[in-house]
Amino acid sequence: MTTPRTDHLVLPGVLTAEQATATVRGVLAVQREDGAIPWFRGHHLDPWDHTEAAMALDAAGEHEAAERAYEWLARHQNADGSWYAAYADGAHDDVTDRSLESNFVAYIAVGVWHHYLSTGDDTFLDRMWPVVYAAVEWVLRLQQPGGQIGWRVDADGAATGDALLTGSSSIHHALRCALAIAEQREEPQPDWELAVGALRHAIRRHPERFLDKDRYSMDWYYPVLGGALTGAEAKERVESGWDRFVVPGLGVRCVVPNPWVTGGESCELALALWVMGESDRALEILQAVQHLRDADSGLYWTGYVFDDDAIWPRELTAWTAGSLLLAVAALGGHDATCAVFGGERLPTGLTPDCCA
Repeated sequence: MTTPRTDHLVLPGVLTAEQATATVRGVLAVQREDGAIPWFRGHHLDPWDHTEAAMALDAAGEHEAAERAYEWLARHQNADGSWYAAYADGAHDDVTDRSLESNFVAYIAVGVWHHYLSTGDDTFLDRMWPVVYAAVEWVLRLQQPGGQIGWRVDADGAATGDALLTGSSSIHHALRCALAIAEQREEPQPDWELAVGALRHAIRRHPERFLDKDRYSMDWYYPVLGGALTGAEAKERVESGWDRFVVPGLGVRCVVPNPWVTGGESCELALALWVMGESDRALEILQAVQHLRDADSGLYWTGYVFDDDAIWPRELTAWTAGSLLLAVAALGGHDATCAVFGGERLPTGLTPDCCA
């Protein structure tokens, strides 16, 4: 096993160099030889969290391992461009959930662009372009007249027009990354530009087009993290939900009013704060969730029920560690991570003037 690059992953009160190395090795230990990264060994893989963990490996300089993760997606993409929602322990032939989720499918564009910016590997980008293209085309078939993206196709093939704000916000980010890939390859996709413009408008101006999941913290910060809300709009949204979702010294609630803070949501909020230019508050959130760290594995528990002083569920997930590593990498100035989440080289101004 290689020694991960941890200089930009050292953050006071969050990770020492030794802890960063242990966390990266913890994620590597979860990855299978074929490249799959399940939540943890013996649990399932979903394509979104698999990609998030791969991005964390790239942020740590583990480019070969990250590439194997993307090759797993390329090998096991369905003929229509999608992936299933869950695979048992990352076994492609043991599908445990045959539904198809639009944000799961779209997220490969974020990971592929991040890997390219991390490595400069044009051959990789050429090889993955058909995979990204097919995934985006599948996702956009679920776009509704109002711009929002239907969130899933059931195992029986029935598509829902209902949209999730968190999922659509993640797709907004993914579409911008897909457009950046297309621009890098000099293969413009004007239909994608129109689609992301309509999606951004729906997120910014039409909350009624999405299912009401206001109790979930992800619906609070994801429009900011996904790049649909910026500037004063982003700040207003974060401030409006701060006291509702943030538990000082512990992290971010997954859902109110439940007394449960989760590492993944906390680290994603920290990343959203960094996007807004609020690195000090991002650091405070990352410091607050260190009570979830498992010293033996370097991984992080999914969540903590503070009323009962109980770790729950009892699972150390690769994607929780991945979200922390990505947030730390952004604060540490890792070029690719900063570019992907900060918006550098991603298209802007895609909302038509009439819809601004």
